[in-house]
Amino acid sequence: MKIVIAPDSFKESLSAPKVAAAIARGFVQACPDVRCVCIPMADGGEGTVEAILAATGGESRVNVVEDALGRPIQAQWGWLPGKIAIIEMACAAGLEHIAVADRDPLRASSLGVGQLMGHALDMGAQHIVLGLGGSATNDGGAGMLQALGLALLDAQGMALAPGGAALAKLAHIDSSRLDARLKNVEITIASDVNNPLCGPKGASAVFGPQKGVTADQVMTLDRALAHFADLCAQFLGQDHRQDPGSGAAGGLGFAARAWMQARFRPGVEVVAELGGLASAIQDAQLVITGEGRMDAQTLHGKTPMGVAKIAQAAGVPVIAIAGSLGEGYQALYQSGIVAAFSLVSGPMTLEHACANAEQLLNDRAQDILRLWLATQNVSE
Repeated sequence: MKIVIAPDSFKESLSAPKVAAAIARGFVQACPDVRCVCIPMADGGEGTVEAILAATGGESRVNVVEDALGRPIQAQWGWLPGKIAIIEMACAAGLEHIAVADRDPLRASSLGVGQLMGHALDMGAQHIVLGLGGSATNDGGAGMLQALGLALLDAQGMALAPGGAALAKLAHIDSSRLDARLKNVEITIASDVNNPLCGPKGASAVFGPQKGVTADQVMTLDRALAHFADLCAQFLGQDHRQDPGSGAAGGLGFAARAWMQARFRPGVEVVAELGGLASAIQDAQLVITGEGRMDAQTLHGKTPMGVAKIAQAAGVPVIAIAGSLGEGYQALYQSGIVAAFSLVSGPMTLEHACANAEQLLNDRAQDILRLWLATQNVSE
């Protein structure tokens, strides 16, 4: 019996590879003859690089770049056959690296993301997959562009300070030193965000408060991003601020689309494709997926639904395991998931569940497989 195990990470508890391994151990304990194929998943946010490397056997790379506040940080990225670079924005400019007291969304910069892209170009990358999510920035991707050679200057011809607020002073754009290698590289944005750059559904209004942006700062940043978009449109002859996904990662999606002709794809589709999920499922009898919390929101582009879509096309049933099952999770049953189980076995604190997630996953996997095997015997 072959089972494909394709979960996302359990946030603040276990990475996707560790979740998959814990489930596999439980299955083997319940049935030593079972063959488990682990394909860790992600949706383009935190954990994307780790999941893809675990699923593909790609090479891990680490470079020192600047975090969102300009401090040195060791950022991991991935290298796959075919000269494909996997870069996760959160590894360089992620909110998780900034203490709450230190968060400063007005000056947080995506420079480190551009620095990682530069290292990938130095390696000869022909395709860069850029996972967006978990960013600490709201600079419209300006820092990324500056790291790659685009000059953003004020009225006095001086380079702008880091951060989204400084874009209000932008007067001139000079692309003469923008890295020419970008013209020959395919850029794929892995993200499920469809928001535009500006306005009530834009980067500042929707995602800014998660990064510490106050109500007054939302207006300041939104106007600055709109001004940035105005000058980019004048320079490029095209206005990309309304393109779906331009508001992703504090507006970095806008910069990638406008200046790099990046293609947006749902993150789970990109990860599944790189990991060979569809091929692995073809001769499987069962697929297991999951994430930290499953509820009605899971239907909107989250990993379990992406996995279920692929499995459903192959006619293979899917069972989900979640840290918790929230309101509306039953809607998943209309979208290819035949059953969903909560990780916890009884009343317990969140801290206890997170600390013991591996054992809880192991136990629940054993329970699920024993039940599954029993139903197969009955049907036969």
